[in-house]
Amino acid sequence: MAYFPAFLKLDNKKILIVGGGNVAYEKLERLLDFTLDISVIALDLSAQMSEKIKEKNLSFLQRGYQVGDIKEFAIVVVAVDDIPLQAEIFEESKQYNCLCNAVDSVDYCDFIFPSYIKKDDLTIAISTSGASPALAKHLKLFLKNIIPDEISGFLNEMKELRKTIPKGKERMKTLDKKAQDYIKTWSKQ
Repeated sequence: MAYFPAFLKLDNKKILIVGGGNVAYEKLERLLDFTLDISVIALDLSAQMSEKIKEKNLSFLQRGYQVGDIKEFAIVVVAVDDIPLQAEIFEESKQYNCLCNAVDSVDYCDFIFPSYIKKDDLTIAISTSGASPALAKHLKLFLKNIIPDEISGFLNEMKELRKTIPKGKERMKTLDKKAQDYIKTWSKQ
């Protein structure tokens, strides 16, 4: 089954990462693009993970996972090689309506981390539903190279226009034409 693409608003949503190795660090890096409300529980941390936790002043408990650790969290990322622990946390997450991602174990995932491009307000997510992470990675690089760096300025202009033009068909037409014309300039560059 394919995954439904959704963009979650992470305001007031606490996230827990279980694990402190390289994969946990990769997930942390991605999450930091969208929130700082992240806690980490791990027996040991990689040097990068330790440095990032200190830099961003994140909560860290140096110990193994304990039942009940996820009860205050909206999302948990289980980045450990212990498959029985992944299964245990996934099952426990159902009690608390907590979304769970167990890295490399789709059976224990409510969601997956897509490949994505983020340039200020623009976020483009790419997923092959696990069929080919390599294709998702290369498609991301391709798209990233054609999106102009100054897209932030255009998005700010569009945001201001949306505030000033009254809602309705004329507004929709104006904004659609402006977006269409902007994208056409990419092929000319």
